[in-house]
Amino acid sequence: MSEMDGHDKDKKDHILVIGEKESFLIRVLFNKLSGAGFDYAFAPMDISSIADKWEGTELVTLYLDKDEQIKPEILSFLDDMLTDSGRQMIAIANEEQLSKIKDSLHRSLLYQTFVRPLDAQMYLDAVSEFHSKLAAGEYRKSILVVDDDPTYLGLVREWLRDYYKVAVVTSGLQAIKWLGKNKADLILLDHEMPVTSGPKVLEMLRSDNDTKDIPVMFLTGKSDKESVMQVVALKPEGYLLKNIERKELLDKIGDFFIRRPRIDQ
Repeated sequence: MSEMDGHDKDKKDHILVIGEKESFLIRVLFNKLSGAGFDYAFAPMDISSIADKWEGTELVTLYLDKDEQIKPEILSFLDDMLTDSGRQMIAIANEEQLSKIKDSLHRSLLYQTFVRPLDAQMYLDAVSEFHSKLAAGEYRKSILVVDDDPTYLGLVREWLRDYYKVAVVTSGLQAIKWLGKNKADLILLDHEMPVTSGPKVLEMLRSDNDTKDIPVMFLTGKSDKESVMQVVALKPEGYLLKNIERKELLDKIGDFFIRRPRIDQ
């Protein structure tokens, strides 16, 4: 996972503004962003330029002036980049252009849209609102970690907390109770737990309509072939060995969220 996946609370977001050219109106937006303490960059509307300026971006602004047409391959590229990085976009255009953008991008990727002519203060208010929500962790994925070892729970929570909203419980029954009031995008479930084992908890989750679709990855301390095959036979979304290092854990979870199909809310 790259450093941009974390959020530095001491620095305001980096905004990538994409347009055909750095027009007068785009410079007006830059003045607003600069005055409010936001970092920003401009990229012309071609794939290589956008890719070159992407690193560190927290929010994208797509600005279409007059009757400019955006190429389908650009929209497809933006859809992929926003999805893979977990970022969102503000689109500014006329109604016809916005209709095309909405048809081309998954709706969860569009934070807000504005019809030209644009009120620059309204744009800044939207960026500031996004910044506040991002700083509060509102856009982070939620992970529930279930393990009977408090020490291990504390370690995993420390590793994940800069990138995800993390909740921890020490038993399967506590997990079921927590899920009755909260939502999780992923469950990391200890396979070898006393009283209610990991497989039993998975069975309970899969039998409940409210939790049956929550992805589950098993945590296991056993790496021998027979033990691993027993875990895999339960058909979780994956399994992680408990001796995994921090970076590998973050990489595997990050890769999982990138690959996981998006579901309309």
